Amino acid sequence: MAATCKACDDPLVLTLDPEDSGDEGQTVPDDLELPCGCHFHWQCLLDQSSEIVLSLKCPSCGAFLPTNAAGASVTNPFRPAAEATPILTRYANEGGVVDDLDIFPTLTEEAFLGAHPEARPARAMHTMAAEGDVAGIVELLMDVDSDSDVDATAAQLIRWTDPLNDGRSALHVALESNQEEVFWLLLWLGSAVHTSVFPLAAAQGAEQLGLSRGQVSRDEDVRFIKDEAGCSPAQILSELGPPWSIYVEAGLLN
Repeated sequence: MAATCKACDDPLVLTLDPEDSGDEGQTVPDDLELPCGCHFHWQCLLDQSSEIVLSLKCPSCGAFLPTNAAGASVTNPFRPAAEATPILTRYANEGGVVDDLDIFPTLTEEAFLGAHPEARPARAMHTMAAEGDVAGIVELLMDVDSDSDVDATAAQLIRWTDPLNDGRSALHVALESNQEEVFWLLLWLGSAVHTSVFPLAAAQGAEQLGLSRGQVSRDEDVRFIKDEAGCSPAQILSELGPPWSIYVEAGLLN
């Protein structure tokens, strides 16, 4: 293990909180080794993500890091020109050692969020949509509307499209992940689907959470948001089997 971090010169360990470890001063490894051989703390490297994503070079020695020559897109500095620009690292932490850990996706996301901090709650919501975390989504949306420090409304989050995920909306993500409860939640909050169409359990659940429905125009309706490839939620729905088939036949997303 290298002695110190190339960014801060401190030992490549983390000191655990005594409340978590039960042992004051206990340390665990935190050693991220880049392909060039330079070592960093995990967070110290992430703090330099914007520079690394654009240059693809080690912030310490200047070595080129990816295993291929792909770089940032001309139109989007936070998206690689090719699908894969791996930066394979070796990371030692409390859980052990991970070899060939591709750090590039994490650096890309951190650089994007550093430039667009308003996207953090939206990215969190998309993660919850993929995981089926309905309660988490509802709590997030309520917090956003009551938090003056967040420069976005709940309605904007529901319709937000992710530039790091080919312009997909939360509804795209929910469908691709087969998350039916999230699907109905997003339609309840962000579509003009008539209330009578909703399953009884979905409608009752939304009402119990105090989620009211407002007027939604076609331009605002989540059903008609297309990703960067021009794919609508209806197209994803048509490719899914049961229980989604019945919704296709009913034209729910049209």
